[in-house]
Amino acid sequence: MGFLDHSTNNIILDAVLTDKGRELLARNDGSFQIVKYALSDDEVDYTIVKKFGRTVGKEKIEKNTPVLEALTTSQVAQKYKLRSVSVPNLVRLPSLGLDGVTSDTISLDIVTTRNSDVTVKQTIGASEVIPNELVDQVYRITVNNLFLQLSGQRPVSINSDSIATYLVTRGSTLDTVTGGSKVVLGVTVKSSLTTTMFDTYGTASDKTVINSYITVTGQQSGSVKDFLVSISKT
Repeated sequence: MGFLDHSTNNIILDAVLTDKGRELLARNDGSFQIVKYALSDDEVDYTIVKKFGRTVGKEKIEKNTPVLEALTTSQVAQKYKLRSVSVPNLVRLPSLGLDGVTSDTISLDIVTTRNSDVTVKQTIGASEVIPNELVDQVYRITVNNLFLQLSGQRPVSINSDSIATYLVTRGSTLDTVTGGSKVVLGVTVKSSLTTTMFDTYGTASDKTVINSYITVTGQQSGSVKDFLVSISKT
C-alpha cells in the first residue's frame, strides 16, 4: 500500500497485492484471507527532525517526503517496518553485525572453501540491554539461489529472480551483557555453480569472481544486515 497523492488535504491510498498474494488469491479455494498488516517508514529522512526540531521537522517530512507507490514485489516492499515498544525511555534500537570477523566480506571458492559458518549477532550501545520485545527470535535471510544456499535449511520460498528466503530460529543462548540473540548461518556455494557461469555472472572487472549479497533481517527488531559473499573460481 502506498500514497498516490498527498498534495491536497485528502489522502489517497493505492493498495495492491504482492506477487505472493496474487498467487494465493488465484487458488480460488476460499483460503485467501487478510488477517494482519504492517506499517513502514521507508524513504522517510529523519535527519530533518534533527536539523529543524521536532515540530518544524515533522511538518517538513510530511510535505517533502516523495509520493510513494505501492509495490508488488514483497522483497523490496516495506524494508523498514514500524515497531511498537513499551519501554518509554528507549533511546536507541539494536543493530545486527557479523561476530568474530573484521570485514563484512566472506570469501569462498568452488574448489577448496565452499562453505563458511557466519554468525550474525544483535548489538546495542555500551552498558545497555535490549528490551525483550526487540530480541530477535527468528531471522529472515535472503540469498541468491543461483550461487548460494544455507546448509541444513530449506527455503520457504524462491521468487522469479531466484532469490531464496529462509526463516532461521535464533541460537539457544542470549548474550550475557546485552540480552541479544544471534544466529549461525552455514553459507555454502551451490554444487550447481560451475566454472562456465563465471563468464556470465562474474564481476565486470574480474570474470573469475562472483559477488553476491546476503540480507539478514531480525523479525522482532526489524534490524537489517547486508554482507557480501565473494566466490572465486579457483
